[in-house]
Amino acid sequence: TVDDTALFLGRFAGGAVASFEATRFASGRKNSLRIEINGSAGSLSFDFEAMNELWFHDHTLPAEEAGFRKILVTEAGHPYAGAWWPPGHALGYEHAFTHEVKDFLQAIATGTDPTPSFADGLRVQQVLAAVEKSAADGSRFVTVEDS
Repeated sequence: TVDDTALFLGRFAGGAVASFEATRFASGRKNSLRIEINGSAGSLSFDFEAMNELWFHDHTLPAEEAGFRKILVTEAGHPYAGAWWPPGHALGYEHAFTHEVKDFLQAIATGTDPTPSFADGLRVQQVLAAVEKSAADGSRFVTVEDS
């Protein structure tokens, strides 16, 4: 009764394509929530199992200088890190929830919309409904209308 594996493709309004994969069968992974963005000018990669690291590749550099570099996100100048431990100390899973609550309360206090918003959550649900529809009727792409 549960989808243990899911894979779907997406195409954005601007023409970019994306692949999304989720599985409980990735042997050796504990909590690998990995996000990778690749473009013509570079790439970013983040893995929830290494929360203090962001990997960056600048594709505009000459080939002999190119390569991914690790950015440690625990320096005081990085968002959120300055409120925690000294540089180099690990931030954990629980800190993400503290940051969410802080942002939400700050949005209430300043009268601004929180990010992500309820509208963002609705948009995610619309995309997931489109994925289900595509899988059920075998269509290639299901358009998600702007709301």
